[in-house]
Amino acid sequence: MKIKIIILALITISSQSAFAQFAHFVTQGVIEFEKRVNTYALIIEQMKRYPDDSFGTKVFEDYQKNNKQFRSLKSTLIFGNNQTLFTPIAETVAQTNNWFNFPATQQNNTIFNSTLDGTSIAQKKIYEETYLLKDSTRKIDWKITTEMREIAGYKCRRANAIIMDSIYVVAFYTDLIPVSGGPEAFTGLPGMILGIALPKEHITWFATSVTDQTVTPDKLKAPVKGKPTDTKKLTAILQEALKDWGKEAKELLKIFLM
Repeated sequence: MKIKIIILALITISSQSAFAQFAHFVTQGVIEFEKRVNTYALIIEQMKRYPDDSFGTKVFEDYQKNNKQFRSLKSTLIFGNNQTLFTPIAETVAQTNNWFNFPATQQNNTIFNSTLDGTSIAQKKIYEETYLLKDSTRKIDWKITTEMREIAGYKCRRANAIIMDSIYVVAFYTDLIPVSGGPEAFTGLPGMILGIALPKEHITWFATSVTDQTVTPDKLKAPVKGKPTDTKKLTAILQEALKDWGKEAKELLKIFLM
């Protein structure tokens, strides 16, 4: 019996070694992401904050008749040479309903990260202003699990974290793309993040395709336009600007700084 167990263990080790030997690791390429936002859930949460607003209930009913539950947005992540560049793809059809035009249903960040020195340059469009944040990449205390999921043809492992004190994050990453990157400002895992879910915020980003291709330096240029600042200074600016926004201020601050 012991001999059989030893033989089985040797076969398993050999199989894993063979997989590692012939596995194809992607170090350069382009990933396409889809961001999905559950707008119905966002509206319901907003209505709970204003329970006496009967007009809002009627507007929501009309919204449901003319709008899908999930809003979909596209973006790309170019990676290579220990750098990543996340860029939203401009929408071809703009939102038509102004009653429920949440910042969460938009994509206003262009983010360049260097995985070598841990620096980030992010261009953020917040209402009428554009800011250029130069800072270190966000430090996330990930807890890696054993759960697996396939995304865009890659087997990915799940990791969980809390960011900004209260936002629960579920990530799925693959070590077959040995670049510590991901959509928006999500990084810090031993491989590329191909899926992100923020359950309480009703938002997800999942890769729809991964293209293995050579990336030239001109494709990885950091954004340069915007008022120079960093995360700490921008937080102070937004807190001052939103101080009279009541119940909405905290939620807006989370979305803008995410």
